[in-house]
Amino acid sequence: MTEREDAPPREPGATGARPGAMVGGQGSSADDLAQLVALARPCRRIVAFTGAGISTESGIPDYRGPGGVWERQAPPTLGDFRTNPETRRVYWDGRRTQYPVLAAARPNAGHAALMALERAGRLLAVVTQNIDGLHQKAGNDPARVIELHGSAHLVRCLDCGRTWPAAAIQVRLAAGERVPACEVCGGPLRGATVLFGEALPTEALRRATEAARGCDLMLVIGSSLVVNPAAQFPVLAKRTGARLAIVNRTPTPLDPLADARVAAEAGPTLAALVSALLNADGEG
Repeated sequence: MTEREDAPPREPGATGARPGAMVGGQGSSADDLAQLVALARPCRRIVAFTGAGISTESGIPDYRGPGGVWERQAPPTLGDFRTNPETRRVYWDGRRTQYPVLAAARPNAGHAALMALERAGRLLAVVTQNIDGLHQKAGNDPARVIELHGSAHLVRCLDCGRTWPAAAIQVRLAAGERVPACEVCGGPLRGATVLFGEALPTEALRRATEAARGCDLMLVIGSSLVVNPAAQFPVLAKRTGARLAIVNRTPTPLDPLADARVAAEAGPTLAALVSALLNADGEG
């Protein structure tokens, strides 16, 4: 399945039920957060579906959102990277300086809250569109983190598929290589992330599908929910009986399906939510 950007279809039979709770937006109140907590309180198989909005609070830019990187420049494609030497040169010139910034980024309160939820035995998995590795850095079990769009912390040969730690390729860049090539086959190297028009990893799709079908609450955090097929996982969870909560600063196409809609920053909202859940369980 290839990545594409459009609005996901509405859930069959959806009625456009009540608007979700609004926390942090106009007219928000403590009662709104209490409503979200009440929705999540009975749930023991929560799946977090995270997008760029949880990582912007760690200083990582949003690529697809309003004012994001792709509004200022055209998104790259796999075909262009393969065939255009200038595209590869520009990419590696940028990565030489940008990757150390990404590698130095630290998890924020939202990541920490999800880690606490996992340690309490209530988080089944994290399905993430992010490539920054901050969930693992926060302490989430890597086996529970499903990276739909790959990882910036690996570099992959586009021809033979061999991978290297990104730090090893940074050493080569620092030594003067302008456009590094595969040491095995001579093929082009690139960060092990999904480009527009490129298929999502089959195993990640399988695991995300399994998580969506097995959860009792799909908690969407910081995703615009406009990139498919990733945006279909909350729909699948809802279709198979899970509750759906969306925490995002701006509206999403799936808002009519949500049992709670929270318009707020991810970090403070998740911190308050998880604190309330764990205090109720006597674990706070």
